[in-house]
Amino acid sequence: MAAFEMSSKSARVWIPDAEEVWKSAELTKDYKNGDATLQLMLEDGTLDPKTKNLPYLRNPDILVGENDLTALSYLHEPAVLHNLKVRFIDSKLIYTYCGIVLVAINPYETLPIYGSEIINAYSGQNMGDMDPHIFAVAEEAYKQMARDERNQSIIVSGESGAGKTVSAKYAMRYFATVSGSASEANVEEKVLASNPIMEAIGNAKTTRNDNSSRFGKYIEIGFDNRYRIIGANMRTYLLEKSRVVFQADEERNYHIFYQLCASANQPEFKNLRLSNANDFLYTRQGRSPVIEGIDDAKELRTTRHAFTLLGINESYQIGLFQVLAAILHLGNVEIKDRDSDSSLIPPNNRHLTAFCELVGVTYQDMSQWLCHRKLKTATETYIKPLPRLQATNARDALSKHIYAKLFNWIVEHVNKALITNVKQHSFIGVLDIYGFETFEINSFEQFCINYANEKLQQQFNMHVFKLEQEEYMKEQIPWTLIDFYDNQPCINLIEAKMGILDLLDEECKMPKGSDDSWAQKLYNTHLKTCSLFEKPRMSNRAFIIQHFADKVEYQCEGFLEKNKDTVNEEQINVLKASKFNLLVELFHDEEKATTPTGHVAGTGGRTRLSIKPDKGRDTSSKEHKKTVGCQFRNSLQMLMETLNATTPHYVRCIKPNDFKLYPFVNNRAVQQLRACGVLETIRISAAGFPSRWTYQEFFSRYRVLMKQKDVLPDKKLTCKNVLEKLVQDQDKYQFGKTKIFFRAGQVAYLEKLRADKLRVACIRIQKTIRSWLARKKYLRQRSAAITIQRFTRGYQARCLAKFMRRTQAATIIQKYQRMCVERKRYRQKQAAALAVQTILRAYMARQKYQALLREHKAIIIQKHVRGWLARCWYKRCLEAIVYLQCCIRRMRAKRELKKLKIEARSVEHFKKLNKGMENKIMQLQRKIDEQHKDNRLVSERLVSLESSYAAESERMRSELSRLRGVEEDAKNKTSQVSSLLEELERLKKELSVTQQEKKTIEDWAQKYRNEMETMVSELKDQNGLLKKEKDDLNRMIQEQSRQMTEKMARAIVQETQQLETDLNEERSRYQNLLTEHLRLEEKYDDLKEELNVSKPGHRRTDSTHSSNESEYTYNSEYADTEEGSRAREDVTRGMDTSLTLKLQKRVTELEQEKQSLRNELENKEDQFQRARARARGAELEYESLKRQELESENKKLRHDLAEMRQSLLGDAATGAGAPGSPAYKVLLDQLNASCEELEVRKEEVLILRSQLVSQKEAVHHKETMTEPSVFAQDVNKLKDADELRQAYVGLKDTNRLLEQQLQTQRRTYDSEVESLRGELQNVKEENNRQQQLLAQNLQLPPEARIEASLQHEITRLTNENLDLMEQLEKQDRTIRKLKKQLKVYSKRIGEMGAGQSEGQTSPGQMVEEPIHPVNIPRREKDFQGMLEYKKEDEMKLVKNLILELKPRGVAVNLIPGLPAYILFMCLRHADYVNDDQKVRTLLTSTINSIKKILKKRGDDFETVSFWLANTCRFLHCLKQYSGDEAFMKSNSSRQNEHCLSNFDLAEYRQVISDLAIQIYQQLVKCMENILQPMIVSGMLEHETIQGVSGVKPTGLRKRTSSIADEGTYTLDSILRQLSAFHSTMCQHGTDPELIKQVVKQLFYIIGAVTLNNLLLRKDMCSWSKGMQIRYNVSQLEEWLRDKGLMNCGAKETLEPLIQAAQLLQVKKKTDEDADAICSMCHALTTAQIVKVLNLYTPVNEFEERVSVAFIRTIQTRLRDRCESPQLLMDTKMIYPVTFPFNPSSLALETIQIPTSLNLSFLTRV
Repeated sequence: MAAFEMSSKSARVWIPDAEEVWKSAELTKDYKNGDATLQLMLEDGTLDPKTKNLPYLRNPDILVGENDLTALSYLHEPAVLHNLKVRFIDSKLIYTYCGIVLVAINPYETLPIYGSEIINAYSGQNMGDMDPHIFAVAEEAYKQMARDERNQSIIVSGESGAGKTVSAKYAMRYFATVSGSASEANVEEKVLASNPIMEAIGNAKTTRNDNSSRFGKYIEIGFDNRYRIIGANMRTYLLEKSRVVFQADEERNYHIFYQLCASANQPEFKNLRLSNANDFLYTRQGRSPVIEGIDDAKELRTTRHAFTLLGINESYQIGLFQVLAAILHLGNVEIKDRDSDSSLIPPNNRHLTAFCELVGVTYQDMSQWLCHRKLKTATETYIKPLPRLQATNARDALSKHIYAKLFNWIVEHVNKALITNVKQHSFIGVLDIYGFETFEINSFEQFCINYANEKLQQQFNMHVFKLEQEEYMKEQIPWTLIDFYDNQPCINLIEAKMGILDLLDEECKMPKGSDDSWAQKLYNTHLKTCSLFEKPRMSNRAFIIQHFADKVEYQCEGFLEKNKDTVNEEQINVLKASKFNLLVELFHDEEKATTPTGHVAGTGGRTRLSIKPDKGRDTSSKEHKKTVGCQFRNSLQMLMETLNATTPHYVRCIKPNDFKLYPFVNNRAVQQLRACGVLETIRISAAGFPSRWTYQEFFSRYRVLMKQKDVLPDKKLTCKNVLEKLVQDQDKYQFGKTKIFFRAGQVAYLEKLRADKLRVACIRIQKTIRSWLARKKYLRQRSAAITIQRFTRGYQARCLAKFMRRTQAATIIQKYQRMCVERKRYRQKQAAALAVQTILRAYMARQKYQALLREHKAIIIQKHVRGWLARCWYKRCLEAIVYLQCCIRRMRAKRELKKLKIEARSVEHFKKLNKGMENKIMQLQRKIDEQHKDNRLVSERLVSLESSYAAESERMRSELSRLRGVEEDAKNKTSQVSSLLEELERLKKELSVTQQEKKTIEDWAQKYRNEMETMVSELKDQNGLLKKEKDDLNRMIQEQSRQMTEKMARAIVQETQQLETDLNEERSRYQNLLTEHLRLEEKYDDLKEELNVSKPGHRRTDSTHSSNESEYTYNSEYADTEEGSRAREDVTRGMDTSLTLKLQKRVTELEQEKQSLRNELENKEDQFQRARARARGAELEYESLKRQELESENKKLRHDLAEMRQSLLGDAATGAGAPGSPAYKVLLDQLNASCEELEVRKEEVLILRSQLVSQKEAVHHKETMTEPSVFAQDVNKLKDADELRQAYVGLKDTNRLLEQQLQTQRRTYDSEVESLRGELQNVKEENNRQQQLLAQNLQLPPEARIEASLQHEITRLTNENLDLMEQLEKQDRTIRKLKKQLKVYSKRIGEMGAGQSEGQTSPGQMVEEPIHPVNIPRREKDFQGMLEYKKEDEMKLVKNLILELKPRGVAVNLIPGLPAYILFMCLRHADYVNDDQKVRTLLTSTINSIKKILKKRGDDFETVSFWLANTCRFLHCLKQYSGDEAFMKSNSSRQNEHCLSNFDLAEYRQVISDLAIQIYQQLVKCMENILQPMIVSGMLEHETIQGVSGVKPTGLRKRTSSIADEGTYTLDSILRQLSAFHSTMCQHGTDPELIKQVVKQLFYIIGAVTLNNLLLRKDMCSWSKGMQIRYNVSQLEEWLRDKGLMNCGAKETLEPLIQAAQLLQVKKKTDEDADAICSMCHALTTAQIVKVLNLYTPVNEFEERVSVAFIRTIQTRLRDRCESPQLLMDTKMIYPVTFPFNPSSLALETIQIPTSLNLSFLTRV
């Protein structure tokens, strides 16, 4: 499809732009062939109608952001630039493939993509399978070196600041990590340690880069035949010496100078006389002495550590720093004018003095030759003074020369440290060299750099063209020569005869050569003959060269001076005469002639170039006379020869901008892409067939464009037929053997057809669905309308019926209502008539009644008035009396109230009130009661007053009656009327006064009552408040206690979790240490074997090996072929013998230390035994006495207890337990007596013990003193020799007999002492319990005391009963054991008797006797679950049962764990016969044999699984039959009889547990190696659900296909392998809990590897792939469910993978989606979530990319997470394993040994 055919309306194109280089636009009108102009609309909406040229077409959005630029359908500059920008800005990806080139964009920050986990993820992967990375290039180089047996090179180029050094450093780190080293010399660390050294002396800060390499280097990393690093070699190019003496603004000198100045205060640097960097001319010219974020002092410590690691000792380091400090002091030497032609240095210049002292030269000589020079002629030599400017230049030249020599010396010694004696098999070279440079002023340095880049570009073009040609030839595609840019003419212009370098060298040889004359020669030679050479219009001292990247104008000034590189000869001679050995070593190869012409030039440029010659070349004077250009050309030629002999890999580093920030500047990126050859690669690829598809991939992607009839069984033929229909022009594609090749743009055309077809299909699907939805909606509406009509009509009918019913009801209601009205009216009239009559009759009756009532009431009124008058007089009298009483009481109450108020106001009262509110309330309550009592008294008084008043009233009435009589008498006696009236008035007044006083008293009493009620209410309120406060406090306390309880519970849970975590970490750390220990043991064994092989004349035989290894050393293991011996000899040559000697020395020291510790332990044990023997007699006597005393005390206590019980039981009913009662007195007396007697007994026991000990010592001392004398006297009595002999023999027999008796008694005493100690302890405990019981009983009431005593007695009797039962069981067990031994001994005696009776039989009969059929049933009948073997058969047992056992046959045909049972039965017999040596050797042999078989067949899963199961079973047997009650709970009585009786094997259990851990880790490693190749293919790449995801276009890099071909692993492969693992472990009898742990570990590995690859593969991060992953995970969960392993924790290990798959499928647009993602992905780290979102790639045009704003929202919301910044999961992590105890129900006596095991030498006991 032609480009103009694709230029239709809405097509997106690229148009040139002055600022952005390329700008996107869209066609607003279809383009037809022949149209003069295009109508375009830019992205900002403006029209651009002036475009006349056909623009570049944009790639489809689905292809934007691809890993490989060659995968783009349209290959041109704007597509490349846009793809890089999208990856860098949007996806934060700095690496991109461009065919064979890796483009690396400098992010100007440290990214977390270079850790060890990333290295492990890329190790072993194909280059196209993972996202682009420097590690992928390094892995490809390493893999091709191993596969093709060819050396490799990685060429890293780019501008200064583009990241070349960092990329080269990461490549070397990858090689060091992946390959390791061939010896323990840590060569890979040395290779990496060379980086900080070279950066310190060769890197500096520039305006473009803070760590710019100012030299080129080529590092060859050497590998042996096993592809492990053995060493390295470094070659350097073009050191920028001019930087030593001059730096531009914002730049620095080399880092090492600033590191020294920053560390000047260190003690070892005091003599260097350094200070701040601003104090020295050579470090302050750039005015930027500090780099932000860099600590120069710390960097110097790193540099010194690297020096030490490379073998440069402290003295040499100080010497290097002396030379560097001397250079700084030399730069501060001030040279002044003496006159116009001469100069001088002032005397006693401190900097020159410091320089001379540091380098060891005389002040006078150096000051002389800094200002003078020596001129030689044919006849004489004379000294000429130098002007100040020339002297300054000579000083700077000397500084540069010294630094260059120092640089070369350091490089040479670094190379020496990196070289080893092992033969190099191959190497990988890493070239870190400057890229194409062009500045405003370009000089000799830029000329050499661009010359080197021309050579490298030529080599690059040839390699790319060669690869394209090989690809076409491999696929058998007809091809034509591709026209590409050949820069050979430019190279010829520079290096050919009469070229620029040739003319420059010729001009340098001329006595009066100059830059101007050289420029004229260039013009005359090349201006008219070479089109690539031009002359500037405005200059006669410059020239222009058309390089492959751009035109560059070079200034001729300084070319000759820099090419000569001169230095004053006499200054060099002064330095050679130095007393400083290091400086002399630097100049030991310096020749007298320093210039090709023999004279020193005058003024010159500031820039010097240094070439480090190859060490292999002859350093003759002729070599030194070569110019810099000639040396550089030779070095470059050697480099190109090296590169041409290797397979190159290219890394092009790009700077996104010049500001050291993140933005991507288009014009700067395009300049570098043009200069580094990336666009040339694109152009070469675009000239041919850049897009390549395999037939299967093409069929899978474009299956939608095929009809069903077009699909044939042959995929290749199907693709051909379809392509012929889709693309008419057959020149646009070619069919290869395995691939289809497309021209540029054809993939975009096919993608357009595919998108159109999918769009049409989508429209059809949408149309059908919408039709279905509309019809469904219509049917719903129709059904709803019918329903509404039905309900409406029913409603109307119901309304009509209701109306008719209402009409009829209304008629009936009216009829009855009228009837009711008439009836009501009649009844009203009748009732009115009756009411009138009733009222009238009632009125008349009331009138009569009222008249009668008035007469009766008048009589009552008179009666009451008379009574009232009498009562009034009585009340006046009573009130007067009460008033007097109230006044008195009021006075007293006021006084009391005043006291109470004073007391209430006092501070002490408030204190007491606040101190104890409850007491106050009680007091107040008491006061209230008193007040009530007072009120009651007052009421009683009032009652008494009323009674008295009533009596007085009666009296007054009698008096009144009397007075009436008197009145009657007064009537008679009128003379007494006046006096009576006066008396009456007086009484009236008194009565009124009395009434007033009574009223006052009543008011006061009411007031007092109210006050008391108020006070009581206040007190009640206060009491209520206090109760409320109390309740609140109680509630608060309860709440606090509840919160504290919850807090403590949470803290306990957290602490428990933390403890579990710590336990798992500790267990994991312990198991890792076991793994490391095993690895060191294996390495030690390998070294020992290699050492043995290297010494065939002194080969160690079985007898020379240690006892732990002698059992399985067979001569067959050392019978190797000739090839094996040659291989071992090669290994032996490369082995580090010093390390072996160190290891042997360390082993010897450890053995000596072990022996000394063992001797010390034996001495301690002897001393302990002697001390114990001395103290045993006294202790026995003391313990026996003590036991007797305690027994007597116990008996007495029991007697007392019985008396107390009797007394308590006898007096319980009468309350005898109270204090003072007889029982209480008895108890108290007995307790006091017991205490006194106990104290007396204690004192007596102590006295007896001291006496016994002293007597024992005295007796022992006396015996030791008297025995020799007695023996000497007895010997003197025996004169005769026979008597002496007989006495001696008798004495010997007696001593032997006495010794045996003594040992027997000692054993008896030991057992008795132990039993007595136990009894003593029991008696003590019983005594303590009795005393506690007495104390408790004394505090209890009688009934509770009796119950407690009875309960205690029941408990005691129960315990005694249990103890007796245990003793009975022990005795029964002992009896059974003795019976068994008796049977065994009787059988042995019977066999021995039978053997003696048949002693005359032949040997043949003796051989046949053990298999006599009569003995078989008898032995099986009496089988005790033990196997007996002879000591010499132990080696055969281990060999047949462990070393030569085939796991498969045992697992299928025999019971699980049979070897473990057999070994334990053998161990039981060794324990039964009490043979500790046999037990030890059997266990040691078993452990070492298992280790040996695992070392030999450790990669065989069945073997490792088999021995893991058997080791665990053996461990469980040791626990089950150990006799420990914790392990005997599940045993049967028969199994308990088989417990070990003589040895405690707890320590061996720990050793076997460690062995099981090692086997488990090896099993996990073995299973991981089997599963590792399947995981990525089965979980990610294979399409389990066919048709969900299509294959995207790919580039030149190979990519693993997701289509299942033959040999491709699928998910079914993983499930089958897991089932095979599970069934094998079940057949081997592995513990179920252990199987769960293994499955959990396997699922963790599957999840971690899958997630890591997902995070490193952009092509896998899509919606459809998320569906595939979730389906695969569901299949794994189904497998767990089928196997019953859902609760083993395996599913939880897949949670990160599940969440990553969900993250690929959820919506990623709004803030709600961000919240959902944050809550969903709790098992993923923030880095992993952001990485997945950045890598998310749509597979179809209908999917959308994740916006940058959404990713930033996610990062903002996850900012507060506390988690590790690690991106990848640790695939090497192994969960700590535990071995839960799993007892076996299998009886040992039922086990049968098959004959296939060849264990006939075992005898069943």
